[in-house]
Amino acid sequence: MTTTFITGANKSLGYETARRLIDAGHTIVVGARDPERGQAAADALGARFVQIDVTDDASVAAAAADIEAREGGIDVLINNAGVFGAHVPADQLTAADASAVFGVNVVGIVRVTHAFLPLLRKSAHPVIVNVSSGMGSFAATHDTGRVEGRAVAPLYTASKAAVTMLTTQYAKSWPEVKVNAADPGYTATDFNGHSGPQTVTEGTDAIVELATIGADGPTGTLRDRHGVLGW
Repeated sequence: MTTTFITGANKSLGYETARRLIDAGHTIVVGARDPERGQAAADALGARFVQIDVTDDASVAAAAADIEAREGGIDVLINNAGVFGAHVPADQLTAADASAVFGVNVVGIVRVTHAFLPLLRKSAHPVIVNVSSGMGSFAATHDTGRVEGRAVAPLYTASKAAVTMLTTQYAKSWPEVKVNAADPGYTATDFNGHSGPQTVTEGTDAIVELATIGADGPTGTLRDRHGVLGW
């Protein structure tokens, strides 16, 4: 049985990823910051809930300890928790705004991965999926034919570029762990006021694909639902 821990799994992409992986036979541990929403999501899914705030060392350490005590270890870690940040013009963005976005989207991944790597190393086939974005791709954001090429969101895009680079560096550092980044694409979620043209199922295609790769699967890649994405 494959045991998978997903951060930010109480709604949207995280919730749908959990649902699909349960259907695929995974044992899912739902991670969420809000205990009430997280427990409600876990109950609806038939999963177990563990509270986690990816910006807090003690919370992350407690979540890892809880899972080690109950599940013993994990096979798949999906770093899904993320924030968009302030919706203001670029000249109004502050250092505090940057710290808030990078604190969740980048530092949060480092914090969670550091805490959960010992649990992953108990698996015969450890996998990490970092939820990145085509918004952090140079190729996509310079293509005006794509929605990413028309959007302006300095902090979010920069943070997702950092997530993808962090992914490639982790993949080089740990050959025994499959570490990949997923671009959900423009998906209808709370993140964008449900304006995206893709369903959450379509938006989780790349995440689910990377979470279920075999021992001969890729590492160090950025993929969307259509394949490898240039970045």
